[in-house]
Amino acid sequence: MIYNPHSYQDYSTKFIIDHPVSAILLSCGLGKTVITLTAVKELMFDRFEVRKPLVIAPVRVAANSWPDEIGKWDHLKDLTYSVAVGTEVERRRALLAKADLYIINRENVTWLVEKSGLPFDYDMVIIDELSSFKSHQSKRFRSLLKVRPKVKRMVGLTGTPASNSLMDLWAEFRLLDMGARLGRYIGQYRRDYFTPDKRNAQIIFSYKPLPGAEEAIYKKISDITISMKSADYLKMPDLFINEVPVHLSSSERSLYDKLKRDMVLSLKGKEIDAVNAASLSSKLLQMANGAVYTEDGETVRIHERKLDALEDLLEDANGRPVLVAYWFKHDLERIKSRFSVREIKTGADIADWNQGKIPVAMIHPASAGHGLNLQAGGSTLIWFGLTWSLELYQQTNARLWRQGQKETVVIHHIITRGTIDEDVMAALRRKEKTQDSLIDAVKARLGVV
Repeated sequence: MIYNPHSYQDYSTKFIIDHPVSAILLSCGLGKTVITLTAVKELMFDRFEVRKPLVIAPVRVAANSWPDEIGKWDHLKDLTYSVAVGTEVERRRALLAKADLYIINRENVTWLVEKSGLPFDYDMVIIDELSSFKSHQSKRFRSLLKVRPKVKRMVGLTGTPASNSLMDLWAEFRLLDMGARLGRYIGQYRRDYFTPDKRNAQIIFSYKPLPGAEEAIYKKISDITISMKSADYLKMPDLFINEVPVHLSSSERSLYDKLKRDMVLSLKGKEIDAVNAASLSSKLLQMANGAVYTEDGETVRIHERKLDALEDLLEDANGRPVLVAYWFKHDLERIKSRFSVREIKTGADIADWNQGKIPVAMIHPASAGHGLNLQAGGSTLIWFGLTWSLELYQQTNARLWRQGQKETVVIHHIITRGTIDEDVMAALRRKEKTQDSLIDAVKARLGVV
């Protein structure tokens, strides 16, 4: 296919070429992969400034999306690549193969740097989904930071740079510019821009920006950062967001409230125990969905409110394909026991969905959040269970709400009233507002095309 780039794509490619360090914050559907590959090709073969680039991406994106994009466009057809996923033997063979571009999944960054025994001689590193390096305590962050001084060019790609809060940005930009803009140490970043928010005595659970901190952070990173939203540059399909409320009975409400209050519950002869706040959050989300795991990993069913609502929504779809997002394994099991569904797990599943062969498809946000184009198969998404992660939430929605979708996209959220479901929805809206502020602050000033 001949590549006729939009003006924003040309702008983004030139930005990568002109900036040895760049953060490209692009919404889903804007073509960040072909934009970056076009820059890589020019840097390698026209300017001779790059010798050996490495792409780090989520496993499915590494295995499928980057190779597919190279094969799709005529101007990239001579770009050779080697994908290092799979077993250690397969990864090692791929990294030793002769190629222009090397691609590895993010889970194997630590192996590559610290265990493979292979030299880290890549002079350009592209991190697809930069937000997956937002934790400064993660092994992948620490491993990549060790070899960062060897890399001449760094590119960070993501549509969700601050999926939880502005605190996420420190680790991401520490990798990109080695601390030049937001500081070399997380403690310094916290002191300069944040103040403790939620705390218990000396234990601080969260931070909030100081007055004027957001603007100061945006200004610090603006010289190496551009951002764009799909709705500004592409003709996006109409989007309808809907909440479908369900209500617990008095007895179900009593069980929910008891676990929330006491953090322990005896149910059908089984013990439900929440050992800390994180565990309690998970247990309450499970109960809102209709079942909960015991300490032995058994599933105890509590209600079928969401299953009934899902049935109504599927009937309303009247045969049109529907995508259902679930979070807990017992959600999937209970849905499977009541409806005829198929999980989206393989390339064949994706192809069948896009050909309209799957009436009801199940996806888990953690495995289907990035890199899957599902817009050809349907336009309705139902959130059976919610996630606290704005990144996974937005990326999952973007599987259907993206360029190429020909129908109005409808996204339903089944919400159990008076439960933690409402807190999650509120948190996602707050996080989205913060992230939108960041993106707007560093948005590329281009005319809408």
